[in-house]
Amino acid sequence: MRKTLLSFVRFVLLRSVSLFVTVLLAVLLTVIIANWGGDMDEIRKSQIQFDETQRINALYAQYPLSPEEFQVVLWEAIHQGYAREGLDKPFAVRVFYYLRDGLTLTLGRAERMVSDSGSRDVSAILLERLPPTLLLIATAQLLLFFIALFLALFLSRNYGSRLDRVIVALAPTSAAPGWFYGIFLILIFAAILGVLPFGRMAEPGLTRGTVAYGLSILKHMILPVSSIIIGAVFASVYGWRTFFLIYSSEEYVELARAKGLSSRAIERRYILRPTLPPIITSFALIIITVWLGMIILESVFNWPGIGSLYYQAMRAPDTPVLVAVVVIYGYLLAATVLLLDFVYAILDPRVRIGGGSRQ
Repeated sequence: MRKTLLSFVRFVLLRSVSLFVTVLLAVLLTVIIANWGGDMDEIRKSQIQFDETQRINALYAQYPLSPEEFQVVLWEAIHQGYAREGLDKPFAVRVFYYLRDGLTLTLGRAERMVSDSGSRDVSAILLERLPPTLLLIATAQLLLFFIALFLALFLSRNYGSRLDRVIVALAPTSAAPGWFYGIFLILIFAAILGVLPFGRMAEPGLTRGTVAYGLSILKHMILPVSSIIIGAVFASVYGWRTFFLIYSSEEYVELARAKGLSSRAIERRYILRPTLPPIITSFALIIITVWLGMIILESVFNWPGIGSLYYQAMRAPDTPVLVAVVVIYGYLLAATVLLLDFVYAILDPRVRIGGGSRQ
């Protein structure tokens, strides 16, 4: 037991470190590109100049300075601010200051973006936009996983049926992203039928935390969740159904049938269990693809999440927000991969946690 626990801890640490290094390199590259030409430096300098001007004006409100004295005091305070933020250092050194700020999401104030509360703090804007994205992703992915899993099991039991042939024929439609189907869903159910809203997260004017507000969110989630599921479900069902068919023809499955085990027991013990690791792997790729596609999907549905924030920051443009969103996506992707590694190790008894080898 102790050896297993130590192996588990070592696996967690090694995997976490490797993923953190990957995120670190991605953020470093993002910072270098974003600050190429000094864009982020100019933003920081403008923020310092504004803050110091406000502070000096408030400090000497009762004892006004002459214009010459004011400029001397102001520029001294501004240069101290530059030194404090590392803006007087060479470019190579400043990159690591920005890397530190990027990893900790302390990127100061946004240039043009504001939160619903009126704050320009980048961290406040991200914390406001992150929950809607997580809610949408979690709901869509859970529904997608169970729908595809049970439908694939059903098709493996009814191989060659009419429904099976229809699913196989529809599998290539999953090549299109979810937002592509979202446009047609909006056209049909919102524009033509008028039974569902065009977009947004909830109806304006509702009080947060009330039942009406929750029901409004559920209603507004129908179209974006459906578009995510439609964009991936047919390929998932086709691939997972193929795994079930391959494993159902193994000799140990035939032996279980000869012993008189029920079909459900055979599926649960001898078909579903060994096929779950490759299914989880393919599902991980779907999640990563959906993360990357949220930028357009949320923009199509006007969903107030991280994806639409990134699109708005690109149009503004707002460099601090762009860098912060890239960091958030890096953290989310790393967390997704780490979580799926745990699930893979739990589901597959052949995997030695921490050893990277198979029994």
